[in-house]
Amino acid sequence: MYPESLMMSYGYKPELSEGAIKCPIFQTSTFVFKSAKEGKDFFELAYGKREKTPGEQPGLIYSRLNNPDLQILEERLSLWDGADECAVFESGMSAISTVLLEFLRPGDALLYSMPVYGGTDHFINKVLPQYGIKGVGFTSDDSEEEILRKVAGLSIKLIYVETPANPTNALFDLFLCRRVADRLSKEDAKVYVAVDNTYMGPLWQHPLKQGSDLVIYSATKYIGGHSDLIAGAVLGSTELMKRVRTLRTFLGNMAGPWTGWLLMRSLETLKVRMTQQASNAKEVADFLLAHPKVEKVYYLGHLKESDSQYTIYRRQLSSPGAMVSFDIKGGEQEAFAFLDSLKLFKLAVSLGGTESLAEHPATMTHSDVSEEDRDLLRISEKLIRLSIGVEHYEDLIWDIKQALDQV
Repeated sequence: MYPESLMMSYGYKPELSEGAIKCPIFQTSTFVFKSAKEGKDFFELAYGKREKTPGEQPGLIYSRLNNPDLQILEERLSLWDGADECAVFESGMSAISTVLLEFLRPGDALLYSMPVYGGTDHFINKVLPQYGIKGVGFTSDDSEEEILRKVAGLSIKLIYVETPANPTNALFDLFLCRRVADRLSKEDAKVYVAVDNTYMGPLWQHPLKQGSDLVIYSATKYIGGHSDLIAGAVLGSTELMKRVRTLRTFLGNMAGPWTGWLLMRSLETLKVRMTQQASNAKEVADFLLAHPKVEKVYYLGHLKESDSQYTIYRRQLSSPGAMVSFDIKGGEQEAFAFLDSLKLFKLAVSLGGTESLAEHPATMTHSDVSEEDRDLLRISEKLIRLSIGVEHYEDLIWDIKQALDQV
């Protein structure tokens, strides 16, 4: 069956919960063992002291290790990307930082796409250097050979890619990243590719099927989709997820049962929400493209066959998505006048929720990115980012039009 058909039932047995049609919230810190031997068996499996026997399922021990809400959620979320396993975290940044800390050591280097989310940029360029880990950035304009020249002599252990990039919608070729990783790998040290797929959600792009090793989400965004929770997720092969899950256990940054329950609720409507958002985004982007006060629109649905990124778009994505950025004619003053005049759009950061949001990346989400990098990546004072929600598109266009009229 298709994932959207399984989101209401997969992994859940009503007979184990008094016949409740929905999984209850298991608001408990610990679980009772039937016997001391069962407790021993559960812990041996949890700490990797032995392999699972055929048909054996991990037993419930303690909610830092596992919880029914988290376990069922992770099984359902894995269906969208075709992953062996999933681990859910208390935030997107905890998912990102756990992956980076697990696969990098002092003396290593990280190859990462630019731009990335502002929090990710801060962790790579302000936190990792304190542990002797160097970040080397590359852009969507760099060729395979140019990327390899940038990292010559460095001990690259991980390639981190955010595509489409926040906030410019720049696309990175995941097959190229896989080739670079393979060329940098050594017989005893494989270079892995981790992809932040937040902008596309689990619906419109599947990096694991395109050669990547791990996929990462801020589950706060489309997966949660209602702006009422904070969460993150990492998905991949059993081998790599064992490492991610083990570090999560000892950092203690897993999501709680209440968050797990909310995310299960959200997965039931993920496809219908995202489909409507993408439909609305096309209408908004087309309107912006024709407006005289708009200088440039960053929307994947406007790529032409002559564009260098068109081939990547057709090969990797099944939709242009629901994120639209644009350069307003002028600068910060005009951008702020537009943002302050919006009535239906909410002036707030984040994205992927049912409500439409607008923000100013240069002074908000990406304000900590170096001025040099912002200039290189076209994150200027005139750039505005829109996250399109599920409202009627004519009302969204009306709001944008009246706000532009005030500029």
